[in-house]
Amino acid sequence: MPFHVETGQEVSFSKTVGESDVYMFAGITGDLGPNHVDEIYMQKSSYGRRIAHGALLIGYMSTTSTMVTAQISVDDETPVSLGYDRIRFLKAVFLGDTITVTYRIASVDDVRRRSTADIEVHNQHGDLVAVAKHILKWVSNKA
Repeated sequence: MPFHVETGQEVSFSKTVGESDVYMFAGITGDLGPNHVDEIYMQKSSYGRRIAHGALLIGYMSTTSTMVTAQISVDDETPVSLGYDRIRFLKAVFLGDTITVTYRIASVDDVRRRSTADIEVHNQHGDLVAVAKHILKWVSNKA
């Protein structure tokens, strides 16, 4: 059976991280840490202002995973995430930053029905702010 994605296939997603994104994420997850919601607190830090949740960035990474699979019409298999490895937050993402997430298929394992992708997140200045590896498992739709 041929594989649904190929090495080098790539998608990108850009988003300006707004105050509402951070507050809604904080409310959904319960992570109301002052790093994310308390401007006065963060003014005293070396960052000087609030920063986005790292887990919110992982959510944006998930968006690109969905984008790459949405390009494919598959009747016999369903792609499911096996997880993210080697996640690193290299620089802070501030409220108001525009980030671009790039998801690039790095390898395909036809026998195990898995694909692995390299993910990079850059801010509007071109700074690399986060990286990760993502594994998709292509599960048979047959009962």
